[in-house]
Amino acid sequence: MSNQFTPKFTGWIHEMARAESSPEGAMIEGLTQRNGPQQIIEENTVDFLTDLRGDFQEYTRIFNGLTEGGKKFAEIKIFNLTQGAADFMLYRNGIKLIVANTAHGVIQFSYNKHSISAPTAGNTLPSDVPPAEEILAQIGVFGTVNWICRGEKIDSEQVSRYFFSEFVRLTREQKKGKPNQKILLDQIKALLQEQGLSLE
Repeated sequence: MSNQFTPKFTGWIHEMARAESSPEGAMIEGLTQRNGPQQIIEENTVDFLTDLRGDFQEYTRIFNGLTEGGKKFAEIKIFNLTQGAADFMLYRNGIKLIVANTAHGVIQFSYNKHSISAPTAGNTLPSDVPPAEEILAQIGVFGTVNWICRGEKIDSEQVSRYFFSEFVRLTREQKKGKPNQKILLDQIKALLQEQGLSLE
């Protein structure tokens, strides 16, 4: 029984064969392809953002499919951003998670509160919102690009799972007590205080 190895990515072989059969094509390929580390990182940043968006789209599809028509919880929406080639954001309950290529070889994840009116006490991000976080591209061995977060090498699935989970947690609607329940609770507290007792 032979142990056959099938490479995952073979597109580069097709590019080589095309250049081999066309001398003019080889010259053009040589001018346009692999313009150095900067070009490699730019191309890989778009690829990495595209992978992240694909993961987020799949997670969003599954998550929203479990909402039972919005009866249980608000759906997550995903939008393109115009700043970069592959930037996007998630949106739910007035909170945005923005995923953007903010500098060469840098992808930033930041939270923002969507507001139409002037800011009020209730129109702020939850207090436990993490600060913006960045992942950085580094050229590795043989011209490969590694993505680094907090000093460790990461992949797109790790990143998308972490930030999707955080986004769901942060955008969960806080259920507010009904006014009648507050009045009843105040009445119980007053009665207990008359008896010299306390709920605290």
